Amino acid sequence: MAAAAMAWGGRRCGPCHRTLRAAAARGGLPWPGLGGGRAAAGWSRPAPGGEVQYCAELVRKRDYEGFLCSLLLPAESRTSAFALRAFNVELAQIKDSITQKTTGLMRMQFWREAVEDIYCDNPPHQPVATELWRAVKRHNLTKMWFMKIIDEREKNLDDRAYRNIQELETYAENTQSALLYLTLEMLGVRDIHADHAASHIGKAQGIVTCLRATPYHSTRQKVFLPMDICMLHGVSQEDFIRGKQEKNVRDVIYDIASQAHIHLEHARSFSKKVPVKAYPAFFCTVALDDYLCNMRKVDFNIFHPSLQKKSTLLPLHLYIRSWKKTY
Repeated sequence: MAAAAMAWGGRRCGPCHRTLRAAAARGGLPWPGLGGGRAAAGWSRPAPGGEVQYCAELVRKRDYEGFLCSLLLPAESRTSAFALRAFNVELAQIKDSITQKTTGLMRMQFWREAVEDIYCDNPPHQPVATELWRAVKRHNLTKMWFMKIIDEREKNLDDRAYRNIQELETYAENTQSALLYLTLEMLGVRDIHADHAASHIGKAQGIVTCLRATPYHSTRQKVFLPMDICMLHGVSQEDFIRGKQEKNVRDVIYDIASQAHIHLEHARSFSKKVPVKAYPAFFCTVALDDYLCNMRKVDFNIFHPSLQKKSTLLPLHLYIRSWKKTY
């Protein structure tokens, strides 16, 4: 893998936007059109018009980084972004909430049919589906990307490691990148350079997500890291399950993390060609940079406790990135 990973570094910090700072302090925040604090657990019945709050609360609890990024989107796209990310949360938590694959397939089929019904203007009476229907109508979102996300997550219900880094990247392209393509559509951006950046950023997101989940999966006797890189360094799945921290284990993590870093560099290499209007869709790179930088600080020890802590400076870094209008 490229030695570009050794260039990872931190960022200087400045004053933070009041709303994001409040979000970090309380774990939640007021936002236009939403009231305070009722949790969105399970399939509760929100009050009429409460679907936006349901989606926002679900994302805040299950995808906090995505929640903060959504707050930085233009007001006309923000509620749609909450619906999109809530849809992603619903799909993502299926795998960890089932004991039999058949149950997971049934839930995936529900969402496949829900998307079909959404595009027939007949969404099911489920808060995420209802709000997603409004987002589709509002922004004329492409149905294909929703189906790709569902199909790829359905294939991923099998508990097996990725055979190689390319297989992990394919999964990331059809899930994380697809989410970014839809976010771009919400922003009114349909541009080949923005799509190219979204493809690389989504792949980096998928790789980092796989890395971040490794300690959790190891406690459940599961390892999903690419087998080809593990074999290259003579590392077995058992080494990760036992939480070993030898150099060859860290070399596996270095190689995988380096690939994520390379994708981020590729995405930034043509940033001058990407419309500025698209930048808010790519603020997720802030959390990716933070994680990769922290990984380097602990010498790629994937089990280091500091990597499992929520970054209290993330709202600050996000605001700086949005203020600089870069990704």
